[in-house]
Amino acid sequence: MRACHCEDSARPTQPSVAALLAAERAAGMMTAEYYRAFVQKAQSAKFDLLEVLISLRRKGLSIVGYGVPAKGNVLLNYCGIRSDLLDYLVDKSPYKRGKLAPGSRLEIRDVEEIRVTKPDFLLILPWNIKEEIMEQMSYIREWGGRFVVPIPQVEIL
Repeated sequence: MRACHCEDSARPTQPSVAALLAAERAAGMMTAEYYRAFVQKAQSAKFDLLEVLISLRRKGLSIVGYGVPAKGNVLLNYCGIRSDLLDYLVDKSPYKRGKLAPGSRLEIRDVEEIRVTKPDFLLILPWNIKEEIMEQMSYIREWGGRFVVPIPQVEIL
């Protein structure tokens, strides 16, 4: 998708714009096939995550979601993940605690709640900082807790 505003000729197009467009063309982003493949990847990620969560729940295991970033909410809603698959969410932000996550309506609690309920699994929703979170939350391993990283492919660590 490209947007431009033609009324302001005082601001010339930077060379970086042409470079970005060339990179997008080279990657195939101007073709419908590129986006069909993206849909397939998204569906595969959804199905894989749901299979893992459903399998864990069928075994009677508890799962808590860590973090409530926008991308995590998108994932929860795209996958249809609700309280049947996650017990609750935690977030460090005091502004999110005591609220419900948009769409999934999962309760957002203080991170310290994890020490109280001792979940079997922690689903890391800000997966781009999974190493930092696993280090901060390493104490869950004391009771046998493990981490689930949903993207780019589901991993249980």
